[in-house]
Formats: sequence, structure tokens, C-alpha cells
Amino acid sequence: MTSEERYVAAAYLVIFAVVLAYVVIVALKLQRLERELAELAELARDRQEEREAVTVG
Repeated sequence: MTSEERYVAAAYLVIFAVVLAYVVIVALKLQRLERELAELAELARDRQEEREAVTVG
């Protein structure tokens, strides 16, 4: 393998590592957002149930 081929291989490896890190970061942020959305939906559901209980009872 020539030195040029090694540089090209190293460049591809670096690009692959950067893209992989980006995908992992985005996936982690997506998981966090999904958890927060589920929490907000639960809070909204509880609040709606409280309002219904007050107006009915």
C-alpha cells in the first residue's frame, strides 16, 4: 500500500468516525426529546383529568 492510499484510507476513516459520532449524538437527542414529550403528554393528561373532575364534581 502506497502512502497516498494510506492517506486516503485515513481520510475515509476520519469521515466515517465523524458521521458515526453525529448519528449517535442525534440519536441520543432524539431519545431525550421522546422522553420529554412523553412526560409532557402525561402532565397534560393529568391536568385534563383534574379539570374534568372539577367541572363534573
